[in-house]
Amino acid sequence: MIPWFTVDELLRRALQEDVNYLDLSCAFLFAPGQRSSAYLLAKAPGVLCGAEIFVRVFQLLDDSLRFTLKKHDGEAFAAGDILLELEGETALLLQGERTALNLLQHLCGVATQTAQIVALVRGTGAQIADTRKTLPGLRALQKYAVLCGGGKNHRFNLSDGVMLKDNHIDACGSIEAAVRAVRTKLGHMVRLEVETRSLDEVRQALAARADVIMLDNMPLEEMRQAVRFVRAKAENSATVLEASGDINAENVRQAAETGVDVISIGALTHSAKALNISMRLETGA
Repeated sequence: MIPWFTVDELLRRALQEDVNYLDLSCAFLFAPGQRSSAYLLAKAPGVLCGAEIFVRVFQLLDDSLRFTLKKHDGEAFAAGDILLELEGETALLLQGERTALNLLQHLCGVATQTAQIVALVRGTGAQIADTRKTLPGLRALQKYAVLCGGGKNHRFNLSDGVMLKDNHIDACGSIEAAVRAVRTKLGHMVRLEVETRSLDEVRQALAARADVIMLDNMPLEEMRQAVRFVRAKAENSATVLEASGDINAENVRQAAETGVDVISIGALTHSAKALNISMRLETGA
């Protein structure tokens, strides 16, 4: 789970954006101390992510909140399932509803889409990973959702590892020159990945002893040839091969069957559809 100080900072900003200084609807409707119970209803099947984050929104507003989790992050649920129950001040439950649902629906969408992609490659040995194509400010939550869906995390930020992409290489003149320049200063704990666009560049990356070679936007047959070439070099058997670029539910199985180790998909986070989940209020708690 993500540290709460990180989550709270994000949630406070989101609540400030939505509530600002006054909730005009609730301020004139409910007496202080009026309480209600509520429950979270799944209106579509999916994988849960963000249950405690959802609750945390209300805890920041109401320190008397009580809750019961019916499902936990990473668990599958069906349409009609009750995911959790809440009890607290009526005005504060309504005040936090939209912020909490926006986050939960999105995170469940990411987790559910990830789980669907992971299922498509089961048995191939390929892992499904995310990318840095995340919404600003939400990266930690989105990457957590990928984990809940059974995927893996690529690097979180530029400090986590070296990835020499096409523009890095073009600016340096060659793969060999770019790798050599980085290796002279790189610490022993950091891995180096090279993005390649052709079989010739795969050979160059292998000769430069890249730890990870990305096969970017390669046709399937060229990808298969790259895998065979790298695996044939016994001394480079530990080299990780990553496929990326325009891979989706329609072709991910074929990409996995080429023998790559990892398939990274930006759409896991940047194009996930929010899952249909609603909060229902019951008065008279």
